[in-house]
Amino acid sequence: MANEKTVALTESELNALIDARIEKALARYQLDNGGFDAKVEKSIIAFIGKQQDEQRRQQAEVQQRQDAKAKYVKPVDPKQDHIYGDPKAPVSLIEYSDFECPFCKRFHLTAKKLIDDNPGKINWVYRHFPLQFHNPGAQKQAEASECAAELGGNDAFWAYTNLIYERTKAGGKGFPIAALTPLAVEIGLPKAPFAECLESEKYAQKVKQDFAEGAKAGISGTPGNILRHNASGEVVVVSGAQPYERLQQALDNLNKVVAKK
Repeated sequence: MANEKTVALTESELNALIDARIEKALARYQLDNGGFDAKVEKSIIAFIGKQQDEQRRQQAEVQQRQDAKAKYVKPVDPKQDHIYGDPKAPVSLIEYSDFECPFCKRFHLTAKKLIDDNPGKINWVYRHFPLQFHNPGAQKQAEASECAAELGGNDAFWAYTNLIYERTKAGGKGFPIAALTPLAVEIGLPKAPFAECLESEKYAQKVKQDFAEGAKAGISGTPGNILRHNASGEVVVVSGAQPYERLQQALDNLNKVVAKK
């Protein structure tokens, strides 16, 4: 995750991290002492238990803080947002993304698969979060995608967005600014109006507004993902380019929480 801060881990990820650290420490102890007796082994088991409890407590606190901030995320607006999937789906994956972020490039297909595998249950809302160290490229690409939406609607936005992620090498200069207008022509948009839209910077403020609203919701890096149950406002943060299984698990857990209320 670009500009990533502390991220909550799943139970299996947490245990794997703890096990790796402990295994390394035990190997060092055995090497130095030729093994360990029953008393030492009992102490080790107790220590492992305490470490796991503390790690779980810390991870729970991180998740709670993230989710608390995420409640400030702007509700989905079909008239303004770019939505992939059923606009009336009960849950939205709200992604704050950066076209030049390598993690976002990797995550893009994962998010699409989640929506395609859960028709009518969840949609995908794309919002802009171009990181400063990826500009001006990321900012201009975001503006270009808005021009695509203006001239060709929601389908054009997603077609344009998909192609940028497919072709960019990421890192700030992964897709030439000069290639933004030819890309629009490639998907069937008129060259002159698109170029005029992009040069006018008419969507620069919209992109910056997305960024500010994302920051208010606790987003600090990309991809910044918030699962939101639209009717209840319940949210869960799934930070970074998480694997498909993690996203599906988060969706299932969110639905269970809502069902209990």
